[in-house]
Amino acid sequence: MDFETLVRTRRSVRGYKPDPVPKQVIQEIIDVAKGAPSSMNTQPWNLYVVTGEPLDKIRAGNTERMLAGVKPQRDFPTKEAYEGIHRERQVEIAKQLFAAMGIARDDKEMRQDWVMRGFRQFDAPVSIVLTYDKILEPAAIGQFDLGAISYAICLAAWERGLGTVINGQGVMQTPVVREHAGIPDTQAILTCIAMGYPNDDFSANQVKSTRADEASFVNFVGFDD
Repeated sequence: MDFETLVRTRRSVRGYKPDPVPKQVIQEIIDVAKGAPSSMNTQPWNLYVVTGEPLDKIRAGNTERMLAGVKPQRDFPTKEAYEGIHRERQVEIAKQLFAAMGIARDDKEMRQDWVMRGFRQFDAPVSIVLTYDKILEPAAIGQFDLGAISYAICLAAWERGLGTVINGQGVMQTPVVREHAGIPDTQAILTCIAMGYPNDDFSANQVKSTRADEASFVNFVGFDD
């Protein structure tokens, strides 16, 4: 599809078919995505494409630790809670998803189950874990670059009929991910991308988040009206 259609139709997928994703298709996606820009051509990304038993072990470890009350362990500082307009947008998409899934506001069990889906990487057959070398820290520029390749992966996957969702919850317990994905201590785990064939019967997959009007975030300077 053309680029504009690709961008406008892509959405986050949170329910997947169990069908395996061929390694060759993932290699094609990465071959396209590696064309993403990076600061001074540093290409600071490392990708760990995980499936099968190792991914199942990550899911199980994440679930066990989170249900046991183990605090999230990330390789870099993160914002504990959003505020202001950012919080409003977070709540808005949550309301859309809960409505689609028929999860009532007071249904604690279903809400908890939804949260745990994130830690299970939404039961996708593939998870791509993105890391950068710790020698780059403080790594704001490197993290920005990993964001670029993440979006490129999502677009290249969508073009091939695959769904994705960038999922920080899936790597909140970094010791678990590091162990089962074979990630060395010299690398910092940033995020992961769940990937697989979308399950069209999964209601939340019909939800597409809205975007703010450009007037709220774009500032034109030096242009004639």
